[in-house]
Amino acid sequence: MQKGISTYTYTWAVGVPGSMPETPMTADSLISKAADLGVDCVQLADNLPLAGMDTGALAEIRNHARQLRINIEVGGRGLTEENLHQHIDLAFFFGSPVLRMVIDGKNYEPDLDTIVAVIRNALGTLESSQVTLALENHDRLHAATFREIVEWTGSRFTGICLDCVNSMGIGEGIDTVAEILAPYTVNLHIKDFTVKRVSPKMGFVLEGAPAGKGLLDLQTILEKIRPYNRCHSAILELWTPPAVTLADTLEREDSWARESIAYINKILAKP
Repeated sequence: MQKGISTYTYTWAVGVPGSMPETPMTADSLISKAADLGVDCVQLADNLPLAGMDTGALAEIRNHARQLRINIEVGGRGLTEENLHQHIDLAFFFGSPVLRMVIDGKNYEPDLDTIVAVIRNALGTLESSQVTLALENHDRLHAATFREIVEWTGSRFTGICLDCVNSMGIGEGIDTVAEILAPYTVNLHIKDFTVKRVSPKMGFVLEGAPAGKGLLDLQTILEKIRPYNRCHSAILELWTPPAVTLADTLEREDSWARESIAYINKILAKP
C-alpha cells in the first residue's frame, strides 16, 4: 500500500476562499513537498483541479513527478457523464490507478439511479484505461448506500475511497463505515479527529488532529481493509483548524503533516 499526501493535506496552503496565501501551493510544489516528506504519491483533488489545464501544463506536472519519483493520483468532484470521462482521461494521462471521486457537486446531488447509470456507462472506459473509480463516502449517503452502488455496478473497476471522518455528517462513525465498506476500499483517506463537549455541555465540536493524536484507531482500520487486498494507497488528509494568522495556520498545517506522516510510517510498518 502506497502512502501519500493530498491537496487536502495542505488545504490552507492551496487556498481557502477568503483566505488565500500570497503564494498558493501548486501541483508542482505539492509534489516537491511529497518528495521532502518521503511519501510515494500525491492525490491532486478538486481544490486544485487538473480539469481545464492545457496539455502542456499537465505534461510539466507529470514530468516533475517522474523526476522526483512521485506517483500521481487524480481526484474530482461531481459525478456527471462529462466530468467523469474527463477525469478518467486525466487519470490515464498521469498513470493513476485510482480515480477518487466525490459524487455531489455544486448544486448537483444525483439520485441513485443516475449515479449507477453514469458509472455503468463509463465501465468500458474505466476498464480500457485500467483505472478504478473510487467513490468517496460523504455526508449525504449512508455507507450501506455506497456499498449498494458499488455492487449494482458489478465491476472490479468500481470501489470506495474510504474517508475516516466524512460519514459522521450523516451520523455514522468510522467503525461502522469501515465494517461495511472495507471489502470495496481501493483508496484510504487517513484523517484523524477529536470530539469535544462544548459549554454548557449541550453538544459537541468535531475538529481535525494530527494522525495519531486524535480518536482514529488507524491500526484497526488497516486490519479491516488489508484482508481484501484491494487498497492501493493511504492518503493523509488534515482538517487543520485556523490559527490567529494565516502564516501561523500554514505553519501548523505543515507541522501536522510532518507529525502525521511520521506516525503513519510507524503504523504501516507493522505487520
